[in-house]
Amino acid sequence: MPRSIKIGLNPLPWVLTPAGFDLSIPVLRTAFGEIATTPFRAIQADPPAGLNAAEYSQLLAEFGLEPAPGYFSASFHTETAGRHRGGRETTRRAASRPRQHRGLHRRQSHSGTDGAPSRWCRRKRGDPSPRHRRAGCGCCAITSEGVTPALHPHVGSTVETESEVHAVLNAIPSSDLSFGPDTGHLAWAGMTPSKIMADYADRIVAMHLKDVHLDQADQARAAEADYMTATARDFTIWTEPGRGDVDLVAALDALPDTFSGWAMVEVDVPEAATNLESTQLSAAWVTERLGLHVFETATRDS
Repeated sequence: MPRSIKIGLNPLPWVLTPAGFDLSIPVLRTAFGEIATTPFRAIQADPPAGLNAAEYSQLLAEFGLEPAPGYFSASFHTETAGRHRGGRETTRRAASRPRQHRGLHRRQSHSGTDGAPSRWCRRKRGDPSPRHRRAGCGCCAITSEGVTPALHPHVGSTVETESEVHAVLNAIPSSDLSFGPDTGHLAWAGMTPSKIMADYADRIVAMHLKDVHLDQADQARAAEADYMTATARDFTIWTEPGRGDVDLVAALDALPDTFSGWAMVEVDVPEAATNLESTQLSAAWVTERLGLHVFETATRDS
């Protein structure tokens, strides 16, 4: 696997609540304070409302942390994307978050489509190519800000299944859209992460390193549970790296030898007893498999 890979952490266990995301500064301070006691030094960038890029960077720096590539979603696939008022709004949203990432010295951003509630936990097939070609205008808006958008397939969104991943990446040129796979969502949607990553290895600029219990995912799908019920309430789908069913080592091995981007460790809902214990388990797995050097963040993206 690549020796120059960098490791970051998404603080979702602290900010994702049953009522939604809580990015308030007190919550972030609690999260950053606990994360700072572990080897993780880079945090997936997600500035809260009211903080600009410089202020968010300063908040991280108080705890010895730095920003890493973030994530955002928009309705790139809608009929109005690229024209009329809806298209202008999509383009505005597409550009605003990457502009923050660029201000944080990050040149990649995981980009996904907004959720589609009717698809939660279900696999629906079909040819999505026509509607996903409309996403090109959003990609252009992002690249115009000097940030590389990376397609991030997500369970419950309109880019979820293997056919949809192929459709989008084949419809939009690599100059406009890179690939930012999430091993957990790929596996949950029925793919072998290492295989789909190998198919588009030359387009991967960043990834999410995530593990899942596939039997729990299957039970949630059979129960037709909505996404929050499946992931945060009635089932134990997410888990710490190495405790689930995803071959994370094979996924990392699928990265090109020259890969020098980020792998963001992500445990949406910890299986461990506490958020800190979950993060400690994640750090231990990364250290055992990759070594402590991957936590270093002194070299910024160029």
